[in-house]
Amino acid sequence: MSQKPIVITMGDPSGVGAEVTVKAMASLEPKERARYAVIGDKPTLERAVAACNLDLALADFGGTVPEGALAVIHVQVDGLPGKFGVLSSSCGEASFRFIEKAVQMTTGGEAVSIVTAPINKEALNSAGHHYDGHTGMLAALTHSKSSWMLLASPTLNVLHVSTHVSLKDAISRATPERVLETIRTGHKHLKRMGIANPRIAVAGINPHCGENGLFGREDDEQIAPGVKMAQDEGINVVGPISADTVYYRAHNGAFDLVIAQYHDQGHIPIKLIAFDTAVNVSLGLPIDRCSVDHGTAFDIAGTGKANHVNMLAALDYAGKLAVGRS
Repeated sequence: MSQKPIVITMGDPSGVGAEVTVKAMASLEPKERARYAVIGDKPTLERAVAACNLDLALADFGGTVPEGALAVIHVQVDGLPGKFGVLSSSCGEASFRFIEKAVQMTTGGEAVSIVTAPINKEALNSAGHHYDGHTGMLAALTHSKSSWMLLASPTLNVLHVSTHVSLKDAISRATPERVLETIRTGHKHLKRMGIANPRIAVAGINPHCGENGLFGREDDEQIAPGVKMAQDEGINVVGPISADTVYYRAHNGAFDLVIAQYHDQGHIPIKLIAFDTAVNVSLGLPIDRCSVDHGTAFDIAGTGKANHVNMLAALDYAGKLAVGRS
């Protein structure tokens, strides 16, 4: 491999991560495939290749990788179940180590960016790694103060003020300062992606943005001040706008980005319109990471049925991030 790779973490060895990874790689031309290296468990990847009936050779990264072969960085983890569809703490440990290795490579300049296949949060936590998912784990591993989850699709982009917390905690976390930082982060990212003057809308947290206090004061006291501070910095942002209309407007071209106040407010609309093509992107980190936006799907893992379209979308976005960074 003549250039630094985009590394793909295999995800939970019992899930569909290995399948969607090898399917996506097999669909690429050999020259394009040479741009990537997979961090994971090589025997699991071999079983995935067999389950999907693919003609795809695997080769160890760092040596001479034959043309057309997929480069693999094997990370040894003892106690893996050796079969798909099993909830296992050893798989949670493997998920962590794959990501840890990817962070080491990207921060050390050995890799360009990271694409992650799905992990299982229960398995991860049972292994003693107490994170809410990839975003929090990557923030900790890169010693980042804050991080944000962007869901990106062809017609709708959503950035979250908070994600994997209770609704009660999400309301308290939507401070003017956090709203401002979220707007700044989204603005910076879209400019990097080539949008000269990003149009940003901020969703309200209450029905109808509280109706001047009738349904709560949070929009007036927490959301609006953050929007105003961003406007004072020259950012093209409006809000709060009632969440029951803002996504429709953005989907139809009125805005380049919607700031969602909590997990479901942002996830539901984008999964409705772009379930197979939305990409999960981590912002606020010193490295680039994007991911498929689906879970481990233990029920179909190992059957060869997993759809790799979302992985291809994540790989495409990672390529755009690499261009933006260069």
